[in-house]
Amino acid sequence: MTPNAVSTGSRRSAPSRRGFLASTAVAAAAVAGGAPLLTACGGGGSDSGKKDGTTTGKDAAKLLPAFVASTVVAPDIAPKNGSAAGFTRAVPSAELKASVDGKRGKGGALTIMAPFWGPPPAPDNPYYKAMNEAIGVRATWQNQDGNVYDQKLGAVLASSEIPDVVVVPGWNLGGKIPSAVDAKFEDLGPYLSGDKVKAYPNLAAIPTDAWQRSIFGGKLRGLPMPASYVTNIAPFYRKDLFDAKGWQLPKSADEFLALAKEITSAKAKVWACGDMTWTAYNMFGVLSGSDKALGWNLVDGKLINRIETPEYLEALEWTRKLFDAGVVHPDEKTQNQGDAGIRFTAGQCLIYNNDLSHWYAKTSEQVAQKPSFAMAAMDIPGHAGGLPKLWATNPANIWAFIRKGSSKAVIEDALAVADFTAAPYGTKERMLTDYGVEGVHHTVKNGLPVKTDKGNQEVSSSWMFVASPSPYIAHPDTPEVTRAMIEWQQRMGAVTSKSSFYGMTVTEPSRWTGLMNDFEQLEKDVVRGRKKVSDMQQAVSEWKTKGGDELRDWYRKLLDTNGSAAS
Repeated sequence: MTPNAVSTGSRRSAPSRRGFLASTAVAAAAVAGGAPLLTACGGGGSDSGKKDGTTTGKDAAKLLPAFVASTVVAPDIAPKNGSAAGFTRAVPSAELKASVDGKRGKGGALTIMAPFWGPPPAPDNPYYKAMNEAIGVRATWQNQDGNVYDQKLGAVLASSEIPDVVVVPGWNLGGKIPSAVDAKFEDLGPYLSGDKVKAYPNLAAIPTDAWQRSIFGGKLRGLPMPASYVTNIAPFYRKDLFDAKGWQLPKSADEFLALAKEITSAKAKVWACGDMTWTAYNMFGVLSGSDKALGWNLVDGKLINRIETPEYLEALEWTRKLFDAGVVHPDEKTQNQGDAGIRFTAGQCLIYNNDLSHWYAKTSEQVAQKPSFAMAAMDIPGHAGGLPKLWATNPANIWAFIRKGSSKAVIEDALAVADFTAAPYGTKERMLTDYGVEGVHHTVKNGLPVKTDKGNQEVSSSWMFVASPSPYIAHPDTPEVTRAMIEWQQRMGAVTSKSSFYGMTVTEPSRWTGLMNDFEQLEKDVVRGRKKVSDMQQAVSEWKTKGGDELRDWYRKLLDTNGSAAS
């Protein structure tokens, strides 16, 4: 599947670290929900710590749209504990329902800028025409290379030529972009706050947490792509090989290491795992690193950062033990680490962690090549045994914004697009958005929609960036995988907590934005033995003196002024 091709209608969280995002962000979003996001913290604030982008409580209640759950199509597996909804069957074309009452657009022209990975489709292709016709707009796409989207975004926002609608991923909210969001985009409150959103039923069905995350500069500006807040990093294992060997899943960090030593046979070119740092953070209960604000939490009256916690160092030390024991595939030590997923399917590495979407992607990829192939995600164990303490990720991390100064007609046409693309699974609007025109972009085989070559070329996921429905996973070609993915989320969601800045969009003052720049590389060096744990302790000490303690005071003032969105 190409990065911008939408799969069998699945959606979860939005796209970890920047290098990871550059290659897989949209593929993951399209398959089952994106990768872990390393954002620069969105939504403007000033050095004075005013409410820009951090509005909560009664102030937020005035801005947030009313929530009206969609009843158009009932999921086969209801969401629970923050999970996505699950759909295990395809809905026949004749049974698809309409979630939008006629053409909502008034026929106006719109320009929409969005990131794109791979060659974009021709501007006037049949898919775009069909979408425009169904919505009642004349949308023209300005697709930009997703790998350097932040550069293009910065240049466009600094100019006077801003498209009508601009998509901004959370991982691009760095530098001057957050303040530009406040200055250059419309307040959508007059159109969507409170009961006003009921004019757009699919937007009204977007969860409130996602809208809370869409407040920038004290105004409701973003149209969100909602995500499950349950961690989307799963430790996958080769279930077929585990079953054949009789290996039991580990229930603690020590058991994991012991099992890894048993599995590894360098002579046979089989290693237990890849770099398990992400899973280590979850096992040891480290605060989320997917967003700077999520890395802070109020503990016993004191605001602490994830890098200051003993759990952070313990997680790094444990991952280092895996490397030291020789159970990690040797390619993981190199600068160009290659693709752990390929090593996994080849049987060279039997455990690796990645976005939950890989469960479906790898299973469907291997079905013809290796019928005996089976994979699963192990439940994340607590490092000392028992249940882990997991931390919520953000409920939205990609938004579309409407250019400030747009006419009422342009805003309403843009909202018509958003209401259409936020249609739930099992609707005519969702099917057209995901698969294009039947007979042109897809055919139906054994009850399942299958893309044609033309569909793979033209049907792009850019439309879903304007707005998306509540998180869902739908892989009717592998219903057992869909159910397993949802149930894994539900079990992990049951042990997930929300930190103090959950769901809040925060921009750190510019003088502190570079404080954490070297930590990602240092983490890699520590677990690979190139640096010592004491080097990390020294870096944390320097972080405090170079501004970390001041930043703590700034965050504490935000918390005291605005309260927490996690309660």
